[in-house]
Amino acid sequence: MPTFETADVTEVLLERPGLQRVGTTAGRAYVLTQLIGTVDVGDRVVLNTTAVGLGLGTGGWHVVHWNQSREHLDQPGPGHIMKVRYTSLQCDTGAAEEDGDVPADLAGTPVVVGTLHSQVPLVAAGYLHHHPDARVAYVMTDGASLPLALSDLVVDMQRAALVHGTVTAGHAFGGDLEAVSVPSALTLAVHELGADLVIVAMGPGVVGTGAALGTTAVEAAAVLDAAAALGGDPICCVRASSADRRERHRGVSHHVSTVLDLTRSRVTVPTVLGAELSREDHDVVVTEPPPIAEWLDARDLRVTTMGRTVSEDPLFFAAGAAAGVVAGHRPGRRRDHG
Repeated sequence: MPTFETADVTEVLLERPGLQRVGTTAGRAYVLTQLIGTVDVGDRVVLNTTAVGLGLGTGGWHVVHWNQSREHLDQPGPGHIMKVRYTSLQCDTGAAEEDGDVPADLAGTPVVVGTLHSQVPLVAAGYLHHHPDARVAYVMTDGASLPLALSDLVVDMQRAALVHGTVTAGHAFGGDLEAVSVPSALTLAVHELGADLVIVAMGPGVVGTGAALGTTAVEAAAVLDAAAALGGDPICCVRASSADRRERHRGVSHHVSTVLDLTRSRVTVPTVLGAELSREDHDVVVTEPPPIAEWLDARDLRVTTMGRTVSEDPLFFAAGAAAGVVAGHRPGRRRDHG
């Protein structure tokens, strides 16, 4: 059951579109302004303290549920499609599909599908190293964080020119385009954002258990199949680690095998020396570890995964970058962006 607490806002720590981070008398909290509007110092707010109380990976932040200093809120959205439906925080985000159809054909565009949010910049850096003028679109699923605004990494990727545009699919919200479903988001990324590469992964906060199927990472199988069905070039981004304390994630993560077992289409699986895997049902490509640390440094971008840097877990970063490198060598059509 959820837990709530009332507190006063003592300082505003950060503000950007869709998000405020604030200090309160009960601890740090963030405000999803697209849902409840903004808060000011001195406002009395209701905090959802559940995740912090359970010690979950939220970074120690409560969530502002409502601003008691406001008697009403009226900030209509752009359309009639609701996200976070049938909850007290449902909002009319609208959806790009309300403007009409786009072709249900990805025209051979490579679609790299990951299982962790931190893989996205690694894939993008690997691809753009070979095609610096290309457009990369990020499709964020609703497998973890629903608000894109919560991701500091997306802000950093856009600043570093790694991502041209974003699409939030399902109940995820806050992207440059809103999509009702992941397959639709793929077509919007290609035909509305002009993407040469589409990277699909959930936002921050993958949900996992000790059970093979008890993780939101398994969504990658359906995304790979959708990309194949729509005429894209599906590529699985391998999760591997040289530093994870959990045996099931050392070397190639068990999530990779689970995803590939569930995927009905034949897909490309790039990996690196030190994280080899054998699959007769898919096309495994083993490469030398790319110099991902250099590529991130060149863009002044710091990326961590589970709190670990590239020097602390080089296998994870190399495997993610390899997916981008291999995607860059695929024959998919690259557009002239003038």
